[in-house]
Amino acid sequence: MAYVTWGEERAERTVVCVHGLTGNASDFDELAATLAREGYRVVCPDVVGRGGSDRLDDPEGYGLRQYRADMACLIARLRLAAVDWVGTSMGGLVGVTLAALPRAPLRRLVLNDIGPWVRAAALQRLGTMLGTDPRFADLAEAERWLRKVRAPSGPLTDKQWRRMAERSVRRGEDGALRLHFDPAIARPFARTSHRDLDVWSVWDRIECPTLVLRGEHSDVLLRETAEEMAERGPRAEVMEIGGCGHPPALVDGDQIALITEWLRRTRS
Repeated sequence: MAYVTWGEERAERTVVCVHGLTGNASDFDELAATLAREGYRVVCPDVVGRGGSDRLDDPEGYGLRQYRADMACLIARLRLAAVDWVGTSMGGLVGVTLAALPRAPLRRLVLNDIGPWVRAAALQRLGTMLGTDPRFADLAEAERWLRKVRAPSGPLTDKQWRRMAERSVRRGEDGALRLHFDPAIARPFARTSHRDLDVWSVWDRIECPTLVLRGEHSDVLLRETAEEMAERGPRAEVMEIGGCGHPPALVDGDQIALITEWLRRTRS
């Protein structure tokens, strides 16, 4: 498993940032740089099958059980008794499953537009990006494609869209640019996305302080789900981000400040 670290290795606090279904560690470059300046050590892994991490020989292994085990191993490898966690979409679900364990290694949990219940229609929409495996002649073509499929992330600047394109593709052996993840992750995802995701029973076991960020127009984290998350389990603090859907990109200074200020305020 590949991962990127920011900040001092001996920092008092470590934040682990885990990306979404088709993302990679560089999705958190802006947030990680800010947290490092505030004295945190930040660890941003590539989930297996994404970015620089290996791909599984058997694609059926792509799923939350594998991801949770890998992240637990990462925390152990770093010799950390406890970490703060920031997870976007899938990365948030991994955090939820870890936080619910007895003697969980998570001190605080930040979820970016994900909750313990997601309707099947939203999962199927996310899955449409997985099975296409497009090739792009150049970075400009990749950027145009991303502007369409990632439009719910909000009104990003031209510079931010270009940076998203740069971090989302890699050049293949055929010379074309391809998305930086294993297309085979679509297979197990498609098998389960026809039904609603429901892990409320897991949510109810979480005890650590929790922040939930919700995109105003999100179809993945519905407003009523976020409201229920504030009433049960860890009784999360919920903040809504205007002008975007699923998921907020977390590259804007105002969005980043929601996380850094909450971590500062809840630090014990």
